[in-house]
Amino acid sequence: MTTIRILLVDDHAIVREGYLSLLAKQSDLQVVAEAADGIQAYQRFKECSPDVVITDLSLPGISGLELISRIKQRDANAKILVFSMHQNPSFALQASRAGALGYITKSSPPEVLLRAIHEVYCGRRTLSADIAQALALEKLGSERMALETLTVREFEILRLLVEARTTEDIAQTLNISPKTVSNCHYLIKRKLDVAGDIELTRVAIRLNVISLLELSLSAIPAD
Repeated sequence: MTTIRILLVDDHAIVREGYLSLLAKQSDLQVVAEAADGIQAYQRFKECSPDVVITDLSLPGISGLELISRIKQRDANAKILVFSMHQNPSFALQASRAGALGYITKSSPPEVLLRAIHEVYCGRRTLSADIAQALALEKLGSERMALETLTVREFEILRLLVEARTTEDIAQTLNISPKTVSNCHYLIKRKLDVAGDIELTRVAIRLNVISLLELSLSAIPAD
């Protein structure tokens, strides 16, 4: 059985003791080093080369985000799991951009942390349920705001596009030129920040521009 070697980083000694007690009960996990601040954590990382770094974001000296960045600069393959009190999805996004594979809030049950350690060790991204939900809601909110920037014509073209109508068909339906439809198609994708039509359809479904039922019915040829 493989033992996952862990560097545990948290500035509260009592909190670290609680984590150490939890991790010590797991036969396949071993805390090989711990640190109370970012500078110390970076030094421990260089000394121990742990399999997984578990770190808080709020640290004395350099922040957890800066620590993640420095570790990733030293070792691009380093596997880092953030375990933080911050439930704001913006922190999770920044941690991911810095190089962390996982983000678990401290309000999560112990089994969520343990599962996340194994996920990160295997190179898979992982989020606690509260952060995943917050990120989904934030994304939905930004997509809804983007949808509101569409003009009436662009909105109508979007609705027809996700029904898999052709450019020529849309042009005839709206009494506009195919070139105008193509230009609007491009602008819609840019405003909604999507790369292709499959993603455009997904966004339209998420925002209730069209339902799955409507999409299914539109795919059925008329008699």
